[in-house]
Amino acid sequence: METLQSLGIALGLASLAGLNLYLTVLVTGLAINQGWINIAQTHPDLAVLGHPAIVAVAGVLYLLEFFADKVPWVDSLWDTVHTLIRPVGGAFLAIQVLGQPDPVFDVITGLLAGSVSLMVHSVKAGTRLVANHSPEPFSNIALSVTEDVVVLGGLALIHADPVLSLIVFSIIILAIGIFGPVLFRAVRVNAWLFWKKLTSPAVDLLDTELPKTLPHELEIACHSANLLGEKIVWAVPCVGSSVRPLPSNLFGYLIATEGNPEQVVFVAKRSWRKAAQALDLARYKVAHEPKFLSENVVLYSLEKKPKYLFFFARSQRPVVKAIVASLQARLEQSALAAPQAPETPAEPVVVAEV
Repeated sequence: METLQSLGIALGLASLAGLNLYLTVLVTGLAINQGWINIAQTHPDLAVLGHPAIVAVAGVLYLLEFFADKVPWVDSLWDTVHTLIRPVGGAFLAIQVLGQPDPVFDVITGLLAGSVSLMVHSVKAGTRLVANHSPEPFSNIALSVTEDVVVLGGLALIHADPVLSLIVFSIIILAIGIFGPVLFRAVRVNAWLFWKKLTSPAVDLLDTELPKTLPHELEIACHSANLLGEKIVWAVPCVGSSVRPLPSNLFGYLIATEGNPEQVVFVAKRSWRKAAQALDLARYKVAHEPKFLSENVVLYSLEKKPKYLFFFARSQRPVVKAIVASLQARLEQSALAAPQAPETPAEPVVVAEV
């Protein structure tokens, strides 16, 4: 039981350090310094956190993080700086809990605990980067306060029941491992959009011409799926979201052909293979949706689901306008070509004479 308790404390501190290292050290150090918890017998190496100098430094650094964490983009810069600091801090805390005279055990503990801290830190940093897609401070403030509450609640759980904290934090780490790829793709897309916003110049609408060629590996994937039998009208690189059954936030190409005006194809690179999906746009509408980091093409229907969303860099606004105009023209052409249902003659109205 004592071993499970030590593992629960080590895993909990490493996880919370990845979320907010300075608050974790500050609260733990204060609890030790003020005698709220007594670890002299169980984990004597951890008592160093109660030193007044460590408590003071952790307090100052947490104060800086308290304000930096609530400002859009400043929080992401702060997380970038702490990509190395938080895992090292989490490894140190775990070693102090499980520290043994065997250096090999310390190295293994440090590597595992550092990896846990890095996983939690990556989720935190990725969530902040996605939240910064909308440059308003309210979501950042809410996330920051929530993270602080989670750290305080996690520390309280570790103190109350280390074995239960081992179970809870193990489930959290397992969930991060399962759902992490979804967040990773979202972070990668947002980082790409942010980089494009900073570095790419705008394109003059008069000079915009939609490209008509695909990379050969993607063209092969489309033909293998029997999705491109006609001449390509345009093929534009973008990021696809909500293109079921494909995962969200995939880099690929949106393609229109001469054959069916009510159909477009999205082809993307999915891990080590290519995937292509035809989208039936019958009774769909198209809209241009400008955002802070991206220019979006939205394909939606009032009669059926799903809604399709495609992201383009801000510098591609003229391209997006050209795509929207082309899709609107294709859908209107299809609506005009569709056979009209014959009108049913109105029934004669009989007025009874009194």
